[in-house]
Amino acid sequence: QVQLVESGGGLVQPGGSLRLSCAASGSLFGFNDMGWYRQVPGKVRELVAGISRYGYTNYADSVKGRFTISRDNLKNTLYLQMNSLKPEDTAVYYCNARYPRDYWDWGQGTQVTVSS
Repeated sequence: QVQLVESGGGLVQPGGSLRLSCAASGSLFGFNDMGWYRQVPGKVRELVAGISRYGYTNYADSVKGRFTISRDNLKNTLYLQMNSLKPEDTAVYYCNARYPRDYWDWGQGTQVTVSS
């Protein structure tokens, strides 16, 4: 089992930037494709960015060109650089394995609020 701890969220104005981090315990992190997800109240959690264990990335259309996912397997840490933030990016952000079959228990997430 891997424990996931997200951090780096906060309140930012439209057009601003944030960098999220996800610290993973255990040695399984480097063997898994990983993803950043977000959820707003009343809606299904959605995948916004994924990265394979080899570093190949993919993004939801809504964040393509603005968000960048990366990972440091030596530090067991996943990152999400978010630029040009929009109010519709407001959500709780989570990290987990890329595919449901590999999911670990969800962490607490980190709140991102984009507002002027």
